[in-house]
Amino acid sequence: MSGLAMKLKADQFVMTAEIAPPKGGDVTAALKTAEKLKYVDAINVTDNQGACMRMSPLAMAHLLIEQGFEPILQLTCRDRNRMALQSDLLGAAALGIKNLLVLTGDHPRFGDHTASRPVFDLDSIQLLQGIKGLESGVDMAGNPLASPPHFFTGTAAAPAAEPWDLVLKKVQKKIASGSDFFQTQAVFKRSQVESFIDVVSKEKIPVILGIVLLKSPRMAKFLNAQIPGVQVPPDLIKRLEEARDSLSEGVSIAREMVGWAREMCQGIHLMTFGREDLIPRILAE
Repeated sequence: MSGLAMKLKADQFVMTAEIAPPKGGDVTAALKTAEKLKYVDAINVTDNQGACMRMSPLAMAHLLIEQGFEPILQLTCRDRNRMALQSDLLGAAALGIKNLLVLTGDHPRFGDHTASRPVFDLDSIQLLQGIKGLESGVDMAGNPLASPPHFFTGTAAAPAAEPWDLVLKKVQKKIASGSDFFQTQAVFKRSQVESFIDVVSKEKIPVILGIVLLKSPRMAKFLNAQIPGVQVPPDLIKRLEEARDSLSEGVSIAREMVGWAREMCQGIHLMTFGREDLIPRILAE
C-alpha cells in the first residue's frame, strides 16, 4: 500500500502538487521544483500535459522515487493503445510506482504536435477497468500474469462541468469501476463542491480537491475560454480586477478553497504553475 493510500485510510488530510517532466533530457530543473514541494504527501507527474510532448512521466516518476518523493503517475489514453498502456503499468510496478491517476487526455489538436494521430483505444474508465483486471491477475486479453501489480488508482472529476447529469453519470461509472480516489479539477464555487461531495461521500471514496492559483484576471479568463470543466465565476474575476495586487488576491481566493476542502474533502491538489513559493501563504490558517 502506498503512503498516500495509508494516510487517506487513516483519515489524514493530504496535500498533493504536480510537476511536468522537462521538454528535454535534463531533469535538474524539475527536481529543483520537487525540492520546493518536500512537505506535500505526493507529487503528480503529468503525462504530455495539454497534448504537448515532454519526457516520459514513467522515467520522471522513477527519478522522484530515487530522490525520496512519492509520485502519482498520470497516464493518458491519448498516446498509447491498450497493449502499450499495460506494458507501462507493469513497468511502473517494477519501478516501485504505486499511485496512479488515469485520464482520457486532451486531443493533439490542442498541443504542440497537431499532426499527431490520437489513439484513444481506451477512455479513462476502460483503462481503470483494465488496471483492476491486471491486479486480479489477467491482462485485457484475458491472459494470466506471472505476478499481478498493485496500485492505488485515482480518476479525475470536474464538479464545475456542465451538464451536471453527464458529470454525475461519469462519476458513478468511475465509482462502479473501482476508482480508489478522486482528484478534481479546480472548483471555484462552494455549492459545486457540496453537490459533488454529496454523491461521492456515500461511497466513502476520498476526494482531493483541485485548487488553482489565479495569478491575474487574464489567467482566469483564459481558464474559462480554454479549459473544459473549469469555470471562474464573474465575481472572482472582478475581485482580481479590482485588487491592488491581483496575485495576492489570487492567494486569498485559493486559501478560501483550502478552507472548503478542510471541511468537506480528504485533501487538496495544488496547481501553482511555477509559484510553489506561495504555497505556504495559501496554506496559512
